[in-house]
Amino acid sequence: MLPTSDTRVCDVALLYRQQHSWLKNWLRHRLNCSQSAADLAQDTFMRLLAKEQVPQLHAPRTFLVKVAQSVLSNHYRRQKLERAYLEALAAMPEQVAPSLETQAILLETLIVLDAALDGLERPVREAFLLSQVDGLGHGEIAARLNVSITTVKRYIARAGALCIMLDDSLDLP
Repeated sequence: MLPTSDTRVCDVALLYRQQHSWLKNWLRHRLNCSQSAADLAQDTFMRLLAKEQVPQLHAPRTFLVKVAQSVLSNHYRRQKLERAYLEALAAMPEQVAPSLETQAILLETLIVLDAALDGLERPVREAFLLSQVDGLGHGEIAARLNVSITTVKRYIARAGALCIMLDDSLDLP
């Protein structure tokens, strides 16, 4: 019998009470920032709450480390994306730079898009980025990825469909 939602929440709450301080310290040692460690510890437990079920844990710290490493990886990827975005903004002439509100919306959209593309298989993601970012044609992409042009078209269509779904789910002004 699968645990109910209430049981799962109670399990995560107990795990939180028992391991939150330990996890926050574990993250602090890796980040050298107690504030970021606290945020990522919270994100780790929020990720557990989002799961349909939490396994019975014989080694809760090992499990938490695995989940926290994924959260930490996302944190570093987001930081890298933010740095690249800020560098691109800094390189723009001031008169064409978007407003602060538009910048915030664009950054959040980039973060959502990055997370979504990260969920795709590597060749699908690469084909899409080579097409949309590097401007390569289907033949060039097929040669780089060592696949057929038909496969490249299928990859780009799959990634494009994901972007359309994201566009529909984002409430952009």
